[in-house]
Amino acid sequence: MTNTEKLQQTFATALAIDINRITDELAYNSIKEWDSTAHMILVAELEATFDILLDTDDIIDMSSVAESKRILAKYDLRFD
Repeated sequence: MTNTEKLQQTFATALAIDINRITDELAYNSIKEWDSTAHMILVAELEATFDILLDTDDIIDMSSVAESKRILAKYDLRFD
């Protein structure tokens, strides 16, 4: 499984939505499922999936799927 597939699956699981809804444009609070509680679940899932510990600023800045890719790249993760 690629990092992109892992990321999509993690978002889908954390937000409890269909994986087909996960696009780079998907943004925090753009859907009812991605609220503040789901955001913290997402952070925990991302940390577990990629075996990293996100900085507080990164957690706050993670405002979309595209932004999450940019942030995760700081942790030596690459997305195709």
